[in-house]
Amino acid sequence: MSDSAYRVETTSRLAQWKIENLSSSTYRKSDPFKIGKWNWHLSVEKNRVLYVKLYPEISNLTRDNPPIASFIIRVRVVSSVGDRKALAHPEIKEKLLKNKEDFVWAVEVPLTGKLIIEVEFLDLKTTSPNGEEPYSIFTDGLTQKRLNAKALESVGRMLTEGIHTDITINACDGSIGGHRAVLAACSPVFRTMFSHNLHEKELSTINIPDMSIESCQAFLNYLYGVIKHEQFLMHRLALLHAAHKYDLSDLRDTCHESLVEDIDATNVLERLQNASLYRLMKLKMSCIRYLVKFGKIFDIPDDFNTFLQNADRDLIAQLFHEVLVAWKGF
Repeated sequence: MSDSAYRVETTSRLAQWKIENLSSSTYRKSDPFKIGKWNWHLSVEKNRVLYVKLYPEISNLTRDNPPIASFIIRVRVVSSVGDRKALAHPEIKEKLLKNKEDFVWAVEVPLTGKLIIEVEFLDLKTTSPNGEEPYSIFTDGLTQKRLNAKALESVGRMLTEGIHTDITINACDGSIGGHRAVLAACSPVFRTMFSHNLHEKELSTINIPDMSIESCQAFLNYLYGVIKHEQFLMHRLALLHAAHKYDLSDLRDTCHESLVEDIDATNVLERLQNASLYRLMKLKMSCIRYLVKFGKIFDIPDDFNTFLQNADRDLIAQLFHEVLVAWKGF
């Protein structure tokens, strides 16, 4: 048996274990794979039924801070002629996982062919070291700290309380007051606007017709350091566009890293197109990998057909090249 028979492929929140053949009575355990803070294992045992288990690797971390997982687990079967069928366990919500007996799925449907065991983690929580409520590890980290730096609190109050605003920002469906000094300090594009006799300097207005008032508010909240994580997640693509337009590399990088973290079937094609538009290589390759290596291209046929009619030709060519390479290897 080659090492690859036990290897689990992972992306940000998705793990996939491909098993070429499982005999009528056998047990198999995967190599460890890392999602979040923990190393995990999948195991399958086939007797009268197929038992699938997911559990964290035993360690000091697991013993002291066991994961509280929300996830969807699926078994996909690929026949010798290429037919596919999938079975999915009902969504698991906030399940404490300490050992291999904490989650066991008995699949009673006869399964023959190549198996793909797939786990999509919706959330992972851990207990706080000071005894507070469990918190999600996916929202605690550098991004959250960057967006909520306490040093910007007083500057943020200038925006939220409208203190001495001296310029009006007009979105496509509303207006917000702002401050030239703050905008100019954050963006070289705004600084140029206010340093020359341009329309914005003369009229004390900035027109941003390609942003809604909600997205524009999120953009200003970011510049002033008062954006909330939920607001950031909701407006990431609009913020990415603004970062490109107003030359904000930090915001661009923050959006890029965040968009890679939660790719799923509902957003992968939109993110792939934006990755191509803004030349975000990590996001682009993560989307292609999700579609091709993990077989998600088969789960969204209607959306994918629409994508083929509208996407950039070079992007489509690259995607199909990856499909052909993947087919040769499976």
